[in-house]
Amino acid sequence: MPEVNVEINGRRYRMACEEGQQKHLIALAERFNTQVEGLKGAVGEIGDTRLTVMAGIAVVDELAEAEKKIARLEAEVAELTQAGHEIADELERTEQSFAAKLEDATRVLESVATTLDATAPLPS
Repeated sequence: MPEVNVEINGRRYRMACEEGQQKHLIALAERFNTQVEGLKGAVGEIGDTRLTVMAGIAVVDELAEAEKKIARLEAEVAELTQAGHEIADELERTEQSFAAKLEDATRVLESVATTLDATAPLPS
């Protein structure tokens, strides 16, 4: 299992990860370190453990907000999908109604043509 070195709050940590995930793990550590450094700048030196816990909670808060947004978007997609199905159903009903009216009109025109043919004088 590959290992990578990451730095959080000025300290290096060796971490194992799955093959091919090294760059991803390093990027995550860098992102988390940015969170820690930002908090350190905002609240000052409050101790490594407390600072790390606060950064972890901030990251989980961001995750929770992202999950809420995803849930809202999934609900919106479901609503739009349902609306699309309803529109497709309405279109199908409209097409069927139009086809039926067109058939009725065809029958009437054929009847008129038949009547005209029957009453028209024969050419001499």
